[in-house]
Amino acid sequence: MTPAEFRHTTRTNTFQSPTAGLCPGFAQANLIVLPKKDAYDFLLFALRNPKPIPLLEVSEMGSRQLNKLGLDTDIASDFPKYRIYRDGVLASEYLDVEDYWRDDLVSFLIGCSFSFEDMLMDAGIEIRHITEKVNVPMFNTNILLNPAGKFKGNMVVSMRPIKGEQIPEAVRVTNRVPGVHGAPIQIGDPAAIGITDLMHPDFGDAVTIKEGEIPVFWACGVTPQAAVMATKPDFAITHAPGHMLITDLPNKELIV
Repeated sequence: MTPAEFRHTTRTNTFQSPTAGLCPGFAQANLIVLPKKDAYDFLLFALRNPKPIPLLEVSEMGSRQLNKLGLDTDIASDFPKYRIYRDGVLASEYLDVEDYWRDDLVSFLIGCSFSFEDMLMDAGIEIRHITEKVNVPMFNTNILLNPAGKFKGNMVVSMRPIKGEQIPEAVRVTNRVPGVHGAPIQIGDPAAIGITDLMHPDFGDAVTIKEGEIPVFWACGVTPQAAVMATKPDFAITHAPGHMLITDLPNKELIV
């Protein structure tokens, strides 16, 4: 299935699951949508925190269309699941947000680590959440972000268990794609970044960690949702963690 064909399955609510492993070779994107009055503060927040919030595209105000990431795209319906936050509190999850769209909304499309997973698999590295058919485990951390305007908070990370001898290759592969979070921010010792229990992630699902494997943590595009909960803007739309937009942008164009 091409990315455009896949987006049509989400547009009709045919597909409602996490998108890890789908349409290999193409970048996936996280989402946060904010009113114009909060958009500049968030743009500055992203620019000050490019590791967890690498911007791929910013929409025109009120537009549900994109240019760089896919012309046949509807921001309000092409993610498998959405979340709406009101005053920083999760109101509910939705299969589309067409009924909540407003002319003052600005969309931020943010790089996702699902994009480099096919590169890791090509290097012989197992991606456990794909093997076990669950969502990637994601954790809140004690890593403070650089504040901007009203936005502040701590980084969220995703975790993948990797054999010790394969970690240098995982670092090399992911370091080449900073537009989708790049190299890990922590290898082993989850307590050093404030994580106390790998079997109870804050978002997503727990995965098996086998003998000889080390937990490796990457910055995560769910970070804006943690910032929304910390700073409480009156309205925000996001993707549901793990349920991404699959774009027309080839991963090879992200390699530096």
